[in-house]
Amino acid sequence: MADIAFTLLIFFLVATTMDVDSGINRVLPPWSDNQDQTDAPEIKERNLMSVHVNMYDQIAMQGELVDISQVKNKAKEFILNANDDESMPEKEVTEVDLIGSYPISQGVISLQNDRATSYETYIMVQNELTRAFNEIRDELSMQKFGKVFMEAAEDQRNAVQKAVPLKISEAEPKNIGGN
Repeated sequence: MADIAFTLLIFFLVATTMDVDSGINRVLPPWSDNQDQTDAPEIKERNLMSVHVNMYDQIAMQGELVDISQVKNKAKEFILNANDDESMPEKEVTEVDLIGSYPISQGVISLQNDRATSYETYIMVQNELTRAFNEIRDELSMQKFGKVFMEAAEDQRNAVQKAVPLKISEAEPKNIGGN
């Protein structure tokens, strides 16, 4: 009887697949022992794009309802500010190793969702915002190094990351409602 139980246990372990939870790859700020440090850095209004997802999984960017298919393009337009629009983020020309002088966007995308937002919509919005930054990085990498970001050498990737930092801020979920 023990042999049969052992054989069934081995069969179960070999034949069963385990679901692996996947998460969102983000670099968190370093831990600070100073808990009184609640002041966030001051961000000019023009440098902040607000993205809200309500309880009905509707997405609003800068107060305008958009479809999930528009999120990436609107985020790219905001970060790049190709026309130097006064209502879009400022750029600070900085010397970046391997790239040279590059106008780094001061834009930050602030994502806030309702507590009742579905997990699927939350992840889709996260993916689209990240995809916007990844496409900008790919374009810069192709322009400067002739290869996409992930195929570039590590020092080239570091330079591109410095030129196009991933600036997505997540606010604490709250009850936004259906607006």
